[in-house]
Amino acid sequence: MTTAATDSTSLSPTARHLWIRSRGLLLAILLLVVGGVVLAALQSGEHHGRLDPRSPDRPGSQALARLLAAHGVTTQVVTTSEEAAAAAGPDTTLLVTNPDMLTPRQLSGLRTATAHTPGRTVLVAPGPATLAALPLGVRAEPPVDISALSAACSLPEARRAGSALLGGLRYATSSSTADGCYLSGGLPTLLRIPPTDAGRDTVLLGAPDPLYNYRLTEQGNASLALQLLGAHKHVVWYLPSVSDPSSTQDNQRGFLDLIPSGWTWGLLQLAFAAVFAAFWRARRLGPLVPERLPVTVPAAETTEGHARLYEQANARDRASAVLRSATRTRLAPLIGVPPAHAHTPDILLPAVHTHLTAAPDAGLHALLFGPAPADDKALVQLADQLDELETSIVSQERHTPREHPDR
Repeated sequence: MTTAATDSTSLSPTARHLWIRSRGLLLAILLLVVGGVVLAALQSGEHHGRLDPRSPDRPGSQALARLLAAHGVTTQVVTTSEEAAAAAGPDTTLLVTNPDMLTPRQLSGLRTATAHTPGRTVLVAPGPATLAALPLGVRAEPPVDISALSAACSLPEARRAGSALLGGLRYATSSSTADGCYLSGGLPTLLRIPPTDAGRDTVLLGAPDPLYNYRLTEQGNASLALQLLGAHKHVVWYLPSVSDPSSTQDNQRGFLDLIPSGWTWGLLQLAFAAVFAAFWRARRLGPLVPERLPVTVPAAETTEGHARLYEQANARDRASAVLRSATRTRLAPLIGVPPAHAHTPDILLPAVHTHLTAAPDAGLHALLFGPAPADDKALVQLADQLDELETSIVSQERHTPREHPDR
């Protein structure tokens, strides 16, 4: 019969239990918060991206901007194609640091806005998609490693600069008037396309290395960058941005485009935290802790539950091993065998033989230490035989007369 548990077995959580269960999660949350504060503190200063003329970092271009200013060239930073088109007036140099981020519509708009204004346009490492959107008659070839290359052309800026660190994309054109410099594998890594009518010329740089802060003093990089960008008194430094409203093609925005860029990193951090929490909760960080049951479960129900589990899993080997082990454990104290030797055949079997009223059974060893039954019928027969053996020994012990101590 099932009985209710006493008050001492109540499952109501205590403050100590709540602390033990939640301290790991609280520690993980604390670590995430501290990590976020540290990252925010480290990034609280003024930092800019690659090829940014305001950035003193290694991949920035502040040194080049100051060098241009020392020679009387002003620099204006823009981040949208509309700003770039409006600022790129006559006698200006338009530098596009990452033209591959622009859509064909943006490239076409810039081309149209600057087509009839004298000046220069410098494109840094434009790829095949960018060149296909511009009517330059140029195709991009596979990139090469950055190395010191000689000018090897008639372009005055390159001849005066001499050797420079270039490489990256190479460009091929059928135009006989284009100036190809700093050849690698027979193809130029710097290509100047002369202007048409009163328009502006276009310079393609295969790699941005001559513009970096940490590369500016190497070889003739400073001279080459100064002459390419300082040909006019004003430089429009265009840093393309994904937040530019005109960067969407055909004015169509997908669902993912509506998600702010900062949420991407936030979702990545949440995903990492979820994986970490799942890994933490899945691991066993210590020994199993028994829980107090609210009710007393009868042994018969537990035995029946185990039996049904064995039956569903067809675990006759496990079931027979449990039956034989339990029988040997119960028989050992009845026949005078120590519990430590209850499962030793050489000690248990002779003792069982001596306590049998009938003739010793030749199959006693197979009964107590034999193989697993072949089917369920054999398992039931084994259980009956074990029960019969135990019953006979218990019955014999009950009817065996014992001498009185005083006699």
